[in-house]
Amino acid sequence: MITSMFLAHFIGDFVLQWDSLAQWKGRAYSGVLAHCLVVFLVTWLFSLPFGAAFWPWVLFIGLGHLLIDLGQLFVARQFPALQTGHYALARFLTDQMLHLMIILAALVGSGYLHLETAGPEIWAALQNNRFWTLALAYSFVTMPAWILVKFTIYGLINDGPPNLSQLRHDKYVCILERLLITTLVFTGAILLVPFVPLVRVLLEQAEVKERGRTTLYVAELLSSVLLAVLVGLALRTVWLGTV
Repeated sequence: MITSMFLAHFIGDFVLQWDSLAQWKGRAYSGVLAHCLVVFLVTWLFSLPFGAAFWPWVLFIGLGHLLIDLGQLFVARQFPALQTGHYALARFLTDQMLHLMIILAALVGSGYLHLETAGPEIWAALQNNRFWTLALAYSFVTMPAWILVKFTIYGLINDGPPNLSQLRHDKYVCILERLLITTLVFTGAILLVPFVPLVRVLLEQAEVKERGRTTLYVAELLSSVLLAVLVGLALRTVWLGTV
């Protein structure tokens, strides 16, 4: 259940939050409700293999997600200055931290996790449910990692939030790149990793120079590659007990 709930969050909050839904959610409370309905349904479906008794906590997670996202939209409307600069990155990280805290609270409240031994229990869950862990890792390096990298780099270097609707042209290329790198590291072929981003650099260097965004491009590329390598190493540690 532990790994399943985190996987449900990645899929419901990121993978199934397509562009039009994300834009709707960012401008209207009805969009927030639609997004949170998706999160609720995904959470419920991922809880079913473990029995129906978890449904009150599925409701708890869904309502918690709804309150957090409604609060985010309210703050964005009332305080537009918080949409710029480092505030956007802080808001994104706070949002995700709150969502994860709601999930942890549900796991503790339902008895699947004990607060005093949460760390060892989560580690044991990752090792004992390796295929769920594999799904968790690979889902993370898709949309969650793409959005995390964008918000982090734009917040730290560009001093403002990324316009994801205008940056989606590189979304699937970056996702495929991270999937390949994670797989290479996980399977022990780490020496082949540099060749994966090299292909993209050679194909895109002229366009990057023309747009004058070399610093952003390099920062995003290095962050994305590093993230994929770390996920691959984490998978090897969990799966094989070695790095």
